[in-house]
Amino acid sequence: MASDSKPIRPQRNIAVTSVQQWEDGNVVRAEDYLAVEEPLEIRVGDMPLTVTMRTPGHDLELTAGLLFTEGIISNKAELHKLEPIASSTAGNTIQAEIAPQGKLVASELQRSFLAASACGICGKATIDSIRARGLKAPNRHFQIAAEVLCSLPEKLRECQAVFGRTGGLHAAGTFRASGELMALREDIGRHNAVDKVIGWALLNDGLPLEECVLMVSGRGGFEIIQKALVAGVPVLASVSAPSSLAVQMAREFGMTLVGFLRGQRFVVYSGEQRILPIGEHEALKG
Repeated sequence: MASDSKPIRPQRNIAVTSVQQWEDGNVVRAEDYLAVEEPLEIRVGDMPLTVTMRTPGHDLELTAGLLFTEGIISNKAELHKLEPIASSTAGNTIQAEIAPQGKLVASELQRSFLAASACGICGKATIDSIRARGLKAPNRHFQIAAEVLCSLPEKLRECQAVFGRTGGLHAAGTFRASGELMALREDIGRHNAVDKVIGWALLNDGLPLEECVLMVSGRGGFEIIQKALVAGVPVLASVSAPSSLAVQMAREFGMTLVGFLRGQRFVVYSGEQRILPIGEHEALKG
């Protein structure tokens, strides 16, 4: 009965709506919380570059992270200005002023630059394009203890404020080798959450992320590995499975890739030398 439903009222990154709840044959009407999904238009100068579906919040970080991970800028100095602009989209437009070479790259990418909450940048991201950017292997000396690694999913989940109310968001978080959380961002798109974290690091002069683990709540897909490699992340961990292309790329570039990180179990697909076995961590500390 659509006529009985209350209109959705956006509240920053959470919306409220009226629903029918069925349980054991009983039906009750209740209010439910939804993760907000809205389009964000990203412009380079006056040129519309892309529209990505995202959860509002940390939009400047998302834009900075996306420009960096897609190779339009290579450092913070090339990002001359980044600000929301007034438009008919009610604040859902971010304008970037960047170095001239970045504008040329952006112009070339515009035709194939389409982002959606389910996939990432489509049609452009290939291993060849990443290899052509001359990326180096991540920090070979970084290590993390297996017992610390096993603690990260719970820490990530505990800090997901919006997920706790909606159950509908992905998260990405950076952790030190000690297990200390550095930054966490949520978004309806898992690649957006990663871009927000990387954008946070870029804007705060924290790149490369060479002394941390990047933990993601979804699967470790190709686009996540790509972004993490650009940011210099040595260890990427996820609670789900990686794809074959993700594993191939992690092995080629020397990244440690961990999947199915749940409880006291995980699977290492590449870079096992960065994971310290249980007991060895304490021995080294002593």
